[in-house]
Amino acid sequence: MTTNHNPNRLIAEKSPYLLQHAHNPVNWYAWSEEAFDTARRENKPIFLSVGYS
Repeated sequence: MTTNHNPNRLIAEKSPYLLQHAHNPVNWYAWSEEAFDTARRENKPIFLSVGYS
């Protein structure tokens, strides 16, 4: 598996689960107003991941 050396915004989270995905190439957002505001502004749906660890 290839690791992305540029972390996404999850690098600032405290959750061990979210931190596992901080180097994932997906542009993840933690559950937040920022996520909802971005989705509204970009007219995109919310994709919710409930985890699998």
